[in-house]
Amino acid sequence: MLIYLSPASLRMLTLGFAAGLPLLLVLGTLSFRLREAGIDRATIGFLSWVGLAYGFKWAWAPLVDRLPLPLLTAWLGRRRSWLLLAQVCVIAGLLGMAMSNPQQSLTPLVGFALLTAFGSATQDIALDAFRIESAQARLQAVLAASYQTGYRLAMIWAGAGVFWIAAKAEASGLPAGTYQDQAWAVAYVAMALSMAVGMVTVLFSKEPAQVNLPPAHGLREWLQVAVIEPFSEFIRRYRWHAVLLLALIGTYRISDIVMGIMANPFYVDMGYTKEEVATVTKLYGVVMTLAGALVGGSMVLRWGVMRVLMLGAVLSAATNLLFAWLALHGHDVYMLIAVVSADNLGSGIASAAFIAYLSSLTNVQYSATQYALFSSLMLLAPKLLAGFSGLAVDAAGYAWFFTGTALLGVPVLWLVWLASRLHVAGDNA
Repeated sequence: MLIYLSPASLRMLTLGFAAGLPLLLVLGTLSFRLREAGIDRATIGFLSWVGLAYGFKWAWAPLVDRLPLPLLTAWLGRRRSWLLLAQVCVIAGLLGMAMSNPQQSLTPLVGFALLTAFGSATQDIALDAFRIESAQARLQAVLAASYQTGYRLAMIWAGAGVFWIAAKAEASGLPAGTYQDQAWAVAYVAMALSMAVGMVTVLFSKEPAQVNLPPAHGLREWLQVAVIEPFSEFIRRYRWHAVLLLALIGTYRISDIVMGIMANPFYVDMGYTKEEVATVTKLYGVVMTLAGALVGGSMVLRWGVMRVLMLGAVLSAATNLLFAWLALHGHDVYMLIAVVSADNLGSGIASAAFIAYLSSLTNVQYSATQYALFSSLMLLAPKLLAGFSGLAVDAAGYAWFFTGTALLGVPVLWLVWLASRLHVAGDNA
């Protein structure tokens, strides 16, 4: 376990914090804020498509992979310059969200949420390349676990922290459940200031060893080298097996992602307070995710990535059934603790294994573009489907909705099994 105290691992811890901070603020936490403001579930579901910025980040990943930024790249290097620019975009977006009242108009809030998501997705592109290029393949599971730890710590702060700040900033004397936009503004400003952790890490980190890339002459050649070649290289390397791998990547987290959009509206509708949601779902749950990420990273080192990948797929689907049971059980904080803890433990194990698996599929020459393709694929279909989650809850109720999301994970088990056979065949070749 001492390897988690190495400089590379600690850097990934703080950069993981910067990566994890914006996600909830444009998705989960925002959905709670919107539901409290009286926005209907169907609209909240459709607004989750803001998260598609993460699903299409492959489109500008070649720019992040190769395009130098004026002044910044000469000062910080290719990876750190893009990281810093992305973090500035996140801060600007969060400050804009702080100043936007959804009860007056949703348009400004959605616009600033898109800016935040775009900056966050760009940060992910540069950070994934930074991580892959910073260590050998055998250490990627450890770095992935450290990244996930920082990521989940940020989710505690962007989840529990933002709820606690908003609750403390509320004016007294108003009826319980009254929407107070000023309280949310204070909370979002605090989140924007918290991005300083990532910016300081970028400024004081060492740029990874430069990967020598062939020069491109002219726009057409640049497009060929920077955009087409990373994708075609993956297809050439895996041939028809690439279809299987892309199908697995595109569906592995579908149960969690589709369910997650309606989790916070579910808590509001079940009568849970900000303090209860902060303490249980954003503290107990995220601590269990941290434990899962650390255990998952260690399990990958000991048992191999494919076995842990299968375990994560089983847990991701099965734990959604616990939410279906909770929907029928009613408001119960202790039951919520048990359900959320189990769900997040499984999610941490699955995430650590999946990040290590995606890293193993990349070619270091195209690390940013290829990893962005993989992580974008992971989100694209689930996010598109999740946009209709509000309509599904309105039509069938929460219990049937959560049961349906669990069933979405069943085909994933078959894909993991097929990919594991390909993995074994590759090892024996």
